[in-house]
Amino acid sequence: MKRGIENLFIWKEARIVVNDIYELMKNCKDYAFKDQLQRAAISIMNNIAEGSESGSDAKYINFLNISKGSCSEVRSMLYLCEDFKICSSEDRIKIQEKTRILSAGISNLIQKISNK
Repeated sequence: MKRGIENLFIWKEARIVVNDIYELMKNCKDYAFKDQLQRAAISIMNNIAEGSESGSDAKYINFLNISKGSCSEVRSMLYLCEDFKICSSEDRIKIQEKTRILSAGISNLIQKISNK
């Protein structure tokens, strides 16, 4: 299986989520919170990339599972963004939906790798 990240739908979508999070947080003055959310979003994208060249299917799956965990972290923190009035419920829902779709795509890739 060719593992070039630039051709992976999930990597492309993760990159979009990172950009969405950076845009959402551009005016946030709570720098620790901002940093944590941005790092979680970046973790989604980078774990997909790192796993793609990890050298084995088992390692790849492990990195993909970490990426799925980061999707959940981003979804969780987005509730706090809304609670803290950093974003609207519409913005929260929009990005959370992207992370749900992304998580499902990661799960599909895990299944594909597991079944080959």
